Amino acid sequence: MALFITEECTSCGACETECPNQAISEGDPVYVVKPELCTECVGHFAESQCVAVCPVGCIVPNPEIKEDKNALLSKFKKLHPDKEPVLN
Repeated sequence: MALFITEECTSCGACETECPNQAISEGDPVYVVKPELCTECVGHFAESQCVAVCPVGCIVPNPEIKEDKNALLSKFKKLHPDKEPVLN
């Protein structure tokens, strides 16, 4: 499932630079995640980098978008066809 940034976001920007898919961008009033680009870092890292760096813990699973690890890996392969996924 794609991640979601809650209203508790302080708009610090720490998450944006950590996203390997460029799925996070500045919104109004908080940062937003583009679900079509979010793989929760599957294929890149063992854990979601944005979640790891968020100082207020406001990045959570999006309750409206359910994707298992296979679906996220499939999305990674579509976004990065020339890159070998890191499997964890």
